[in-house]
Order: sequence, then C-alpha cells, then structure tokens
Amino acid sequence: MTNLFGVQPGETWFCASDVGWVVGHSYIVYAPLLTGATTVLFEGKPVGTPDAGTYWRIVEEHDVVAMFSAPTAIRAVKKQDPQGEFIARHDLSSLRTLFLAGERLDPDTWQWATDRLGIPVVDNWWQTETGWPIATNPVGIALFDIKPGSPTLPTVGYDVQVLDERGEQVPPGTEGAICIRLPLPPGTLPTLWEDDERYVSSYLSAYEGYYLTGDGGFMDEDGYLYVMGRTDDVLNVAGHRLSTGSLEEALAGHPSVAECAVIGVQDALKGQVPRALVVLKAGVELDAQATAALEAELVQRVRDEVGPVAALRRVDVVEALPKTRSGKILRKTMRQMADGQEPQIPSTIEDRGVLDLLEPVLRGER
Repeated sequence: MTNLFGVQPGETWFCASDVGWVVGHSYIVYAPLLTGATTVLFEGKPVGTPDAGTYWRIVEEHDVVAMFSAPTAIRAVKKQDPQGEFIARHDLSSLRTLFLAGERLDPDTWQWATDRLGIPVVDNWWQTETGWPIATNPVGIALFDIKPGSPTLPTVGYDVQVLDERGEQVPPGTEGAICIRLPLPPGTLPTLWEDDERYVSSYLSAYEGYYLTGDGGFMDEDGYLYVMGRTDDVLNVAGHRLSTGSLEEALAGHPSVAECAVIGVQDALKGQVPRALVVLKAGVELDAQATAALEAELVQRVRDEVGPVAALRRVDVVEALPKTRSGKILRKTMRQMADGQEPQIPSTIEDRGVLDLLEPVLRGER
C-alpha cells in the first residue's frame, strides 16, 4: 500500500471493486486496514448510481487520496460523460493518483482520464494468482515516466521475461508469452487447493523454470512491459500472429467509440479472421446508413494503423459487451458463439441478457 500505491496511515483509499474478488478482499479489506488507512466500500456501478459522477462525489466527500478501479469502469464513465462535465463539478484536490487494473488499459482511455483529472493515471498488471502487482509504477518510491499502454516496470521480486515458443527470450519490441522466472516472490500462489498436479501442469510446465502467466505482450528498449491480452486471444490469421490488443487500440482511438472487443473466428481459408464489436459513446446517434459508414471507417482505420495483415473485414456496432462483474470482457464466450459452439458462460457474468442481444450478431443472423 505504501510503496506501490503511495497510501500512508490515516489517509483514505477508495478501491471500487467487488469485495469477493482478490482485488476486493486484498485491497478493500486487508491492505488498507493493515496500513492504518481508511477504506471505502462501494457497491454499484460507476454510472447510473445515480449518475456518471458517482466516483468523483465519493472522492470529494471522503477526501480520497488514491483510487483503484478497472479500465472498463472508466470507459463506462467516459461513454456517459465524454467531456468530463461531472468531473468538473467536484473538488478532487485530495486525489493524487488513479490506479487501473484487471484488463488492458488502452492509451485512449488513459489519455481521457489523464487530461480530465490532471493526475497520474497508473496502469498496474497482476493476477488473482499473484495477489499483488507484477508490474506497476511504484508511486510511493518513485514515479517513473508513464508510457500509455504499459503498466511500467516489473515490480521488485518478479523476474518477468517474454519468451518465444521455444522458451527463449525475444528481443525488445517482439511479442511473446509473458512469463515469470521461478521462484515466485512471497504472496503469490503456492499451489492450487488440493490439486498440486494441476498447479504444475497449468502454470509451471509450459516453460521449464518459469511460471506461465497466460498473457502475451512485449518489452520495449527501456524494460517497460506491454501486456496485449490473453494468449488465448492471440489471432492466427494466415500464419500471422496478431494480438487483440493492437486491433482494439486502433478502434478505441476513434472519437465515436466508447469501448470495443476483437475476437478471432474460424475461417476455412485463413484459419482465423478478426471480428470487432464496438459500443458508441453516449450522445452518438446514427441511422443505418451512418452506422454502415462508421463500420467501414473503422475497418479502414485498423488497416491503416495495424496493416492489411490484420484482415479485419467486419465491425458491428452493438449496445453493450458482455462482462464479468469485475469488468472483464467475455471474449472467449463471444468467440465460442461466433464459431457455432455452445458457449461457456461464467457464473460471474454481470448481465446474461447482453449475450442474448448479441447472439444474432455473433451467429451471423444479422
């Protein structure tokens, strides 16, 4: 709490998460209270309870110095309040830092929050299995330069390396599997409950001497880590491996797009082809012709920014994306639906009705 998040005893910390998740019980309950800080328990969404200014009202009322949320939550706020009018209505002078984790923080969302809050917006990457950040900007020790799209540097205790399929380190800027050289630091999982064999087979067997995070990405020349998405979500398009993160980054930069998701669907010729689903910002109302024009514009945008190898041909504007209660987008579930499979729907889904609305889109019925 003190070294990585910069929160001191007696200060107020606001972690807007589900208390049942690892972020919740660790960073709503144990960590702030052990530190001697005040913790805010919050239940509800960042919008509609009663409006898109809920987070900022809480910060003002309780003199919050640091806040922790998910990129999805900020995108929801951004969708409802694109100009940041609710932010301007509150005195946020106590707030020093906004931390975001749980999924990839795209540069467009980072820029929006940074511009409107005027404070460091810090991406941090970790997993339920590790219990604390693998990579972050340790603001309690020193604030390193922030690079949009990166959770900054590996945290002390984690020897993070990016490996190719042979288990060899790849050069800077080259994508691969993000792994942690053993031993893992204190606080991380020692095994799985009553299933040591599965722990070894799932996490420790892919590369000898390494913990497999299941995420893919790269490191730059300065040692900054970029997490581009789950390795399950890497697309194999005609032999070219593409991360969903790079395609989503191009889509999210469009001024009309609030949030998006890219999935790979089966294709007889290319193995997989990407499909994109986008949700528009509040106030963007388009008729059928304008929607078709926007979808074509987004296809071209990805071609221009990622290259023709991306082979993105279809973008669908939808009302919402399916998510877990903690804000993770259910890409695997959507991919299974698009491939005609029976989808695996996690019990943590926030709104089952979203999948019902998306089914005709994903099944190709519209």
